[in-house]
Amino acid sequence: MSTLIAVIGGLGVFILAVSMMTDGLKQAAGSSLRALLAVWTSSARRGVFSGFLMTAIVQSSSAVTVATIGFVNAGLLTVRQALGVVYGSNVGTTITGWLVVLTGLKVDIHAIALPLIGIGMFIRMVNKEGKFPSIGLAIAGFGLFFLGIDILKGAFETLAVNFELSQVSADGFQGVLMFLFVGIVMTVVTQSSSASIALTITASTAGVIHIDAAASMVIGANVGTTSTAIIATIGATPNAKRVALAQVLFNVSTGMIALLLFPVMFMFIHGFSQLFYLSTEPSVALALFHTVFNILGVLIILPVNNRLANFLESRFVSYQSEPSKLKYLDKTLVNTPVLAVNALILELRSMAKRVLELTNVCSSKEKIALPYVYSQQEIIKHLSAEISRFIVHIERNTISQETASQLLILMRVDEYLLSCANNLVLTSEQKKQLSELGVSELNSTKSFESFIISVFNRPYSLDVEHSLRESQSKHDEAKASLLSESVAGNISFHGLANALEFLAKQLRMTQQWLKATRLLKKLELETETIDKIGEGEIDVADIKDGDAELNDKLSNRQIN
Repeated sequence: MSTLIAVIGGLGVFILAVSMMTDGLKQAAGSSLRALLAVWTSSARRGVFSGFLMTAIVQSSSAVTVATIGFVNAGLLTVRQALGVVYGSNVGTTITGWLVVLTGLKVDIHAIALPLIGIGMFIRMVNKEGKFPSIGLAIAGFGLFFLGIDILKGAFETLAVNFELSQVSADGFQGVLMFLFVGIVMTVVTQSSSASIALTITASTAGVIHIDAAASMVIGANVGTTSTAIIATIGATPNAKRVALAQVLFNVSTGMIALLLFPVMFMFIHGFSQLFYLSTEPSVALALFHTVFNILGVLIILPVNNRLANFLESRFVSYQSEPSKLKYLDKTLVNTPVLAVNALILELRSMAKRVLELTNVCSSKEKIALPYVYSQQEIIKHLSAEISRFIVHIERNTISQETASQLLILMRVDEYLLSCANNLVLTSEQKKQLSELGVSELNSTKSFESFIISVFNRPYSLDVEHSLRESQSKHDEAKASLLSESVAGNISFHGLANALEFLAKQLRMTQQWLKATRLLKKLELETETIDKIGEGEIDVADIKDGDAELNDKLSNRQIN
């Protein structure tokens, strides 16, 4: 019982360590994640290196895969670029095995782990601002990582002394499948292939299970890690589903290759170990086995990467075509606020496009179909509600002041676009009434409506003050013209009241549209700066001076 408690405790410490490392490094990296991905995912091979590097650092391929799904949703990666990261993340998990090998050397683990935990928590306590608390969390997590492996190692050594389990091997195909299934279940339960691999290698090193059985479990852990991505994509966007499917296909294919070449690979590993005078310890052999079959899988799949990408891009198309579904947002982004901001900008861009299309439909000379207008309004209202709910979920996490300010702006943009759509419906109803009253054909209302449409179709700009003043001026001119027509007896009092209300709502709708597009443009420049300043495409001074009034309001967190 005490040994079982030690195994459970060691596994718990290990999983906590991986979680701390992942969260700390993700928060510390912040917006620099965008720069890293922009540079290192331009090709499949670079993507492999990027995925390997990130997984080697955070010790969680599941976390990297889920984050990659978030990158795709945020528009920072295409599905094709994400494939390389997925392949590389599987190779990155092999570092876990080598770290377990390191603990098997004559090294005092406590002399490494305890100082790291102390230093990490000291940094977190002393520095409350900026990235230091996150860096401290990651350092403490790294110390706990070694401590967890050491606890597992001690527990399994005790188990090996008291119980004769080393004869349990994966003899025969049924034995291999049984331990393969054990590896899959362990990974699904712990939601960490790193934890399963560490558990397997330490158990084999202590002599609890035979090396063949351990190798089968390592393959199972590789396959089982896809469960995290599958769970993360429930109700997610089409791109998220495509990346998850890519991981499933790659991991299952790699596992099958490892099973088919099982004896050959161990012969190769034995020869390789002798050639380079490596230890014959089970931990070294298993670490080599895990590394070899993952690298082999990457080498086999890279030549057919484009075909796989074409296949994936043809999947889940029907889901994507549903107008009421969010295109870029899902739960995979909630825990990465920096990426969530990118995705929110893209989602609001898509919503703004829908509002613009509806505006052009309502301004057409053909008779307006109000049922269609109402259906589009309901879609926009639904999207707006989902966006607002998503922003609220993000704000429950620990976020930086910059991200909090950006989320506040995005919430305001969402409100502007929704209000704009609602006013558009009201003006469509009034336009029908004006037509019945014979007022809609007056030059004052027609010219103002034509002007409004031209404003809506202008490119996004930071400088909207001119358009706002121009809109107000055109409104005043149309209003004065209507009053003149009324004095001349050409319009009834009821018709005049309706026409004036129509003009007021169109003006209000235009003001909301201009404010929404200005704020979107501002945020687009802010998020793109990280990637483009280094390349000389954007001058920081140009961005800062682009809209002085708005910048002042942003700095004071007073968004009107």
